[in-house]
Amino acid sequence: MLDPDARIFVTGATGFIGSRLVEALIDRGLAVRGLSRRTDPALPPGFDWPRGNPFASERFEWVDGDVTDRDALARGMEGATHVFHLAAYARNWAADRQTYFDVNLQGMRNVFDAARQVGVRRVVWTSSAVTVGPTRRGEVGSEDMPRWLDRALTEYEASKLAAEHEAVEAARAGLPVVIVNPTRVYGPGHLTEGNSVSLLIDEYDRGKVPFLPNLGRNVGNWVLVDDVVAGHVLAMQNGRVGQRYLLGGENASLKRLFRLVDEVSGKRHFQIPVFYPGAMTFAWLQKKRAEWFGVYPKITPGWVRTYFLDGAYTCEKAERELGYRWTPLAQGIRATYEWLLRVRSERS
Repeated sequence: MLDPDARIFVTGATGFIGSRLVEALIDRGLAVRGLSRRTDPALPPGFDWPRGNPFASERFEWVDGDVTDRDALARGMEGATHVFHLAAYARNWAADRQTYFDVNLQGMRNVFDAARQVGVRRVVWTSSAVTVGPTRRGEVGSEDMPRWLDRALTEYEASKLAAEHEAVEAARAGLPVVIVNPTRVYGPGHLTEGNSVSLLIDEYDRGKVPFLPNLGRNVGNWVLVDDVVAGHVLAMQNGRVGQRYLLGGENASLKRLFRLVDEVSGKRHFQIPVFYPGAMTFAWLQKKRAEWFGVYPKITPGWVRTYFLDGAYTCEKAERELGYRWTPLAQGIRATYEWLLRVRSERS
């Protein structure tokens, strides 16, 4: 599918996953265009590109713009054969909830329209595991699991649900789109909100976030960014049009994740149990402060609800159809922690 003559267009090229995907594509010797408003991005601290900065490669070209800019999309896709659409508004909060739908839904429509005009061979669109929905205690979810929760918990989830519905319909109408659904991604890269799990690990290790919601019992699915990047490429090569593929890793509780950080760091960290009423009160106050004073919140009520539910998933479909493989959590946490130590060294 990705032959040497392929010309790749990537939205969200400067993001946590997107920048690592660009690196992987350049390493394959492919020509890549990346869409971004920041065409001179700062490289992640503590991260050494093994084969050099991919954005400085002669095989990489910037396109200035974003997914709300139809002209920029037309320029970026000129001559493109394959599209990876990763750009999204995935932050905790927006002053205007419409931002989620302008970027995540209408932005996807714009990308799909441009892809139709060019006649690209395939589009891989990055959705999210939140569209599959939370799982009941002891349940392991899959792409075919009916959602038991009849509402979205966050504006981000609502926008992704609406976009995913349209993506499936677009595939039925003839657009060659494959959908991937990453779970909770972590690992070396940008240490920003887009890499929130690594940021949590860093702050927990430094004693800034000693909180253990619901005694850390809720289960999530944790996936190393390298595996998600490989899954995107495999979806482009082997995915079936119109299908969804969960790109995840190991199911584990937050308590287990923190225990692994304790083990790799050799430290015993202080932990404070936090229960639902207290967490919701804090999140509500954070949201109101954001609405009244414009101070960006640490968390909002919808995300508290999300993290007080389980999200355990199987990647069996991606393993079977794509050839996808994932890294054990203990191994991924060790690699992430070693990278975080380099980040701290550079910043000191």
